[in-house]
Amino acid sequence: MKNIQLLILLLLSCLAIGQNKQFLYEYKFISDSTNKVDVKTEIMILNIQKDRSEYYSSVRYASDSAQFADYQKGINSMPSGEALVSEWVTKYPNSNQLFHTTFLIWDKYKVKQDVELNWKLTNEFSKILNYDVQKATTEFGGRKWTAWFTKEIPIQDGPYKFKGLPGLILKIEDSTKSHTWELKGIRSNQKEFVYPDLKNYRIVELNYNQFVKKFKNYRQNPTADLVGQIPDQHDSNGKFRTSTEIIKELNQIAMEKLAKDNNLIEIDLLK
Repeated sequence: MKNIQLLILLLLSCLAIGQNKQFLYEYKFISDSTNKVDVKTEIMILNIQKDRSEYYSSVRYASDSAQFADYQKGINSMPSGEALVSEWVTKYPNSNQLFHTTFLIWDKYKVKQDVELNWKLTNEFSKILNYDVQKATTEFGGRKWTAWFTKEIPIQDGPYKFKGLPGLILKIEDSTKSHTWELKGIRSNQKEFVYPDLKNYRIVELNYNQFVKKFKNYRQNPTADLVGQIPDQHDSNGKFRTSTEIIKELNQIAMEKLAKDNNLIEIDLLK
C-alpha cells in the first residue's frame, strides 16, 4: 500500500512540474564570426504545455502582447522592445516533428520539420541551479553540441529544437561557444498559453526542404519578392525614385546586414 501511495505521489509531482511551466534560459550568441567579442544576450522562454512546448523570445513576447492589448482597444501601437531573436519553435511530446517559425524580410515562414537527435550520454556529472546534471553530446545543423540535462525534471525537452534526453536540458552549447543556452529560472503558468497573433504578417507554410531552397535564395537576393510590390514614388525630399532604385537600395542594406549574420545556429544552411 505504501509503495502504491509513493508511486502516486511521484506521478503527481511529475505532472505538476511537467505542465504549464515556463523555463527561462539566458541565450548568448555571436552572430558575426569575424567579431567574436560582440556577444549578444536574450532571455528565451521554453513554455511547457500538456500537448506541446513553445520556445520564443521573452522580449518579443512582451512586445507582441502589449501591441495585441492595444489592438483590442482600437489602438495601433509600435513594438515596445527590440527583440534580437525572432525564432519560435513548437515541439510535441513523443514526436520528432516540430514547427519552426521565422522571418525573412517582411514575411513570416512556418516550417514543418522532422528532427531526430542522436544523443551520446557520458559519465560526466555536475550541478546547475542545484540540480544534478549529466553531460550528453550530439551533432545538429552542422555543429557539435554539448548538453547538460537533469533527470530531476522529467521533461524530455530543451531550448530551440533540442529535445530527446531523459530529462530537461539545463545547458547546451556548440563546440565553438558561438551559441549557449543556460537555465536561469523556472516559473508557473496557470493559464493555457496562446501566443498573441497580431495578424500583421503574411504567413507562408513550407516543409523543410522548401524552406532551405527559399532561405538560400533569400541570402543571395533578399529583396527578390519585392519586385512589383513597390511603386515609383517621390521620397521625403521630393526626389522622384523608381521602384528599381528603391529595391536596389533596400537590397544593398539587407546584404550588408546579412554579411554580419554569418554564424547561424544551423550553420549548414549557409553551405
